[in-house]
Amino acid sequence: MNSILAESTITDEKLLRVSAEMDEFEGYERPHGQRIAAIADALAVEFNLASRDRFFLQQAALVHDIGEVTMNRDYIKAARVLTDTERIDLHRHPVIGEQDASRMGLPRGVQLLIRWHHEWWNGGGYPDGLENEQTPLAARILRVADAYGSLTTGRPFRAAWPDNVARKYLVEWAGIEFDPAVVKAFMNVAERTQAVPEPTGKGQSAERMEA
Repeated sequence: MNSILAESTITDEKLLRVSAEMDEFEGYERPHGQRIAAIADALAVEFNLASRDRFFLQQAALVHDIGEVTMNRDYIKAARVLTDTERIDLHRHPVIGEQDASRMGLPRGVQLLIRWHHEWWNGGGYPDGLENEQTPLAARILRVADAYGSLTTGRPFRAAWPDNVARKYLVEWAGIEFDPAVVKAFMNVAERTQAVPEPTGKGQSAERMEA
């Protein structure tokens, strides 16, 4: 058991390092991967996910955008709207992230959550255009957690959105981008625990939120 615990600790430390590198590359003003993992786990508890599924979700959340680091595109941190060509190119990052997770030795369940963290409830996401419950619940949870965390953290191309504006965005896009049940659970957790940080900054267009 001690060796298993030691291996788990090493894995966690490695993921935290990779997550920190991901955050630095993407230009987040504060740790993003760890914050998304915490939000996603709170939602997983709300849905009574099994401990194994919660662990996979936390791992995937920590390094969900590792594919962007591998792609190493200058436009990811550019203070402007992406061109159509750049946006299409960026849509490759979940698949590249899945491959990165495989090379890191992460479980297949983690790899797939990374692949599917940009799928939309209405089928309009990427890379596979999954619709509704075709996307596993954990990936739908990660979509909401990542969206909220991205919106409420400053990036090189926009300031952080206020909490109330980000929550309104989630509600307005429930049933389109987001699973309505996951959005409802997010609101319940946020209101009940006041665990979601209150950021500062003016709300702007959601353009490039996924970056």
